[in-house]
Amino acid sequence: MALDGSEPIAGARRAARRYMTEVQAVHGLPVSDRVMGMVELVVSELVTNAYKYVPGPCLLELEIGDGVVEVSVWDTDPTLPAACPTDPSRPGQHGLEIAMAVCRSFELRREPVGKRVKVTMGLADDPGGDPAGRML
Repeated sequence: MALDGSEPIAGARRAARRYMTEVQAVHGLPVSDRVMGMVELVVSELVTNAYKYVPGPCLLELEIGDGVVEVSVWDTDPTLPAACPTDPSRPGQHGLEIAMAVCRSFELRREPVGKRVKVTMGLADDPGGDPAGRML
């Protein structure tokens, strides 16, 4: 999904929710409410970073496979972002920290044009009660 218009971040969140709802309704794959919210949060954070720091277009891709959802955001700047050191008193700039904390995997890579940030998240919470997310 190419993102443009006056509300690309809100549009990205709506697209993520619509996609995850389809995953459940059409394909019958379980998606916990927590994961639904986390996917929206991660999409929002990654797309916000792309729009805040990079001039030019942004592309959001969502894909399901092997019990996970893969969220990928591409933009035109080849500079790889770095998470800031944890600082609860710092206003803002917590997007990468959030994504890294709630995802199973986190990948940054340069592309022939720009870069791609790709994360994976489990579709359902662990049967033992542990929340989906980073496997320890």
